[in-house]
Amino acid sequence: MSNVLIEANNEKIKLTSTDLDIIYIEEISELEILEEGSTTTSATILYDIIRKFSPSSKIELNLISNNKLELKSENSKFNLLCLSPNDFPISKENFDSNIIEIDSSKIKKILNKTKFSISNDETRHYLSGIFLHKTKNKENIFLSAASTDSHRLSTSRIKLETDINFEPIILPRKTIYQLCSLLDGANEKIKIYNNKSKIKFELNNSILISKVIDGKFPNYNQVIPSDNKKILEINLKNFINSVDHVISVSSDKKEGVKMNLSKDKLLLSVNNPNSGDGTAMIKSKFNSEDMSISFNSRYIIDIASQIENENIIFKLNNPGSPAIINDLSDPDSIYVIMPMKI
Repeated sequence: MSNVLIEANNEKIKLTSTDLDIIYIEEISELEILEEGSTTTSATILYDIIRKFSPSSKIELNLISNNKLELKSENSKFNLLCLSPNDFPISKENFDSNIIEIDSSKIKKILNKTKFSISNDETRHYLSGIFLHKTKNKENIFLSAASTDSHRLSTSRIKLETDINFEPIILPRKTIYQLCSLLDGANEKIKIYNNKSKIKFELNNSILISKVIDGKFPNYNQVIPSDNKKILEINLKNFINSVDHVISVSSDKKEGVKMNLSKDKLLLSVNNPNSGDGTAMIKSKFNSEDMSISFNSRYIIDIASQIENENIIFKLNNPGSPAIINDLSDPDSIYVIMPMKI
């Protein structure tokens, strides 16, 4: 599995790698094939050799024997050991004909807006990924994403043009980060196929196939409060900067930040018995009587970093109840965060 499968045929080279959880395939067409064939060789060694050539260099690959691949470029020549392609651990994947075709920027958006809430608790494996599923709201159909670590919940969704069959799945953390890397800078549409055990993404000449997490994601809609009527509105940039500033007093960036709310101002404070304390006052709007509530500083910065509007909105009930955080520029994304006791 440390090898890359190289297949030269049909005027293309197809590169395939896998760790048995993820299969990644990419095709290269700007080349000349003198004779078709296939082999596998060390991906790490091959990459390390090729990356040291100048970008305009031409590379010649020649399979000398079943276990030797010759690589020539510029004034260099290498002989790499090979293993039979017949032993490469890959199987044909069957997906039904139903597909979702979405702008790559949209799928990247819902992944970025939910991936930071994925749980690190290995005992609850069903929380160690993003729950992708189809939802309906009146006449609209959505591809929705949700993640939670029990302290916070992130949800986001994409409106679909047509109704489709889509098996609800939990996408693993490793796949999410590989997919986000693949989508980085892409402007094309991505095709998504899935069944109960695997999911497939196609983008241009790249294919990513992944196992999904076997488990049942909890009904997250039950934990989204419906009676949070106390509204706090703050300038986003001022809020992020002020939180980041007051937690400087602590080496633990998970330090709890206490928020003292009044009608037109917000006092942020951190008190660490080992290093000191700090406060910051910023303007805000609050439609209720004065109250105090505390949150994990890293959690609220993670959420605030995904807000697109110039203001961030907190919907509160009481100091011990979960808060909703909304983005006025993105009504299809909702965040829920549990308060801390300080």
